[in-house]
Amino acid sequence: MRLNKILVNLGEGANLARDVGSRGDLRALASMLGPAFRGLVLQRGKGEALTSMKLDYAAAFDWRYRREFPAMARLYEAAKTSQWNASTDIDWSRTVDPDDAERPLLPDSFLPMAELPGFKNATPAERNKQVHSLLAWLLSQFLHGEQGALFAAAQVTEAVPWLDAKLYGSTQVVDEGRHVEVFHTYLTQKLGKLYDINDNLYVIIDALMTDSRWDVKFLGMQIMIEGLALGAFGTIRQLTGDPLLKDILRYVITDEARHVHYGVLALRNLYTHELSEKERREREDWAFEVALLLRNRFLVHEFYDEFYAHAMPRARWNQTVTDSGMMVFFRKTMFKRIIPNLKRIGLLSDRVRSRYEQAGLLGFEHGKAAPELTAEDLLDDR
Repeated sequence: MRLNKILVNLGEGANLARDVGSRGDLRALASMLGPAFRGLVLQRGKGEALTSMKLDYAAAFDWRYRREFPAMARLYEAAKTSQWNASTDIDWSRTVDPDDAERPLLPDSFLPMAELPGFKNATPAERNKQVHSLLAWLLSQFLHGEQGALFAAAQVTEAVPWLDAKLYGSTQVVDEGRHVEVFHTYLTQKLGKLYDINDNLYVIIDALMTDSRWDVKFLGMQIMIEGLALGAFGTIRQLTGDPLLKDILRYVITDEARHVHYGVLALRNLYTHELSEKERREREDWAFEVALLLRNRFLVHEFYDEFYAHAMPRARWNQTVTDSGMMVFFRKTMFKRIIPNLKRIGLLSDRVRSRYEQAGLLGFEHGKAAPELTAEDLLDDR
């Protein structure tokens, strides 16, 4: 069974390399090949309890301690007054019952498998088990992404050249550690189930962690992954009937709003005024490839392996998920947080607009970027 999965993933990895290469994104292709091999073929996120990644980047010390970034300084002040304690500010005494019809973990209208015979013909208890597992899969990927964000935030804090950004970055390291704590606690103590990292997510984390360019780490985490997380967290918070999960996501969304704002502040001037056009294009191409990987992250293959691999081929499952209400809703909420920020930092030029349009993502370009959004906007999905 594992060999079959490796062969399927090898084919998908080859497709990834072919697609990236066909667009002429040679630097993006080079940066993705190693992570794709380690994630899709070796499946290191599934085969290892601990994964070590060799890092190659420079830490930047500012011995003059210059405070020259007022907008970043204001964000740092906001972060200091917005800290919360996952142990005491959340009421963990509340129970989570997957069989509570009054407070369903997720509504049937959201489920990608809702119209499949394996779900429609199942008993209520079996359907609840699938819903419970789907939510566990989604939150497991959030957990793995938050661990990646924790490490990336620590790296960027070392490497970013501005002291105001380093000071703010120190608060984000604390935030991400807290997010790892709350998602792990909910998964292990309330749902009792934890899934391995999805292969596509592993590729993205590997790629940004091992890239030597600090701004690419920033771009991958602060704009792409954190932007997607904002949309995904907002979606789940709107749909779940579980009050405990709603509270957790309210706290996390408030933190993530600052994180994406941080990314826009740090990268806008760099990409529009300091990098060469060649360097800017490399980042633009890389961001597009990551956008596609993020879109494919939600094909829920680990859930499919558990419940539907015996009933249908993976290609049919992929199409079912892609066409489902869950994915339509996710694409809308996730990428409406990413695309406006890419435009704001100068990575949505005319040369890549057609690619985003073909991928069905360009429609979000006129939305509000992070600096125009408050935490209340994000909580209300405005």
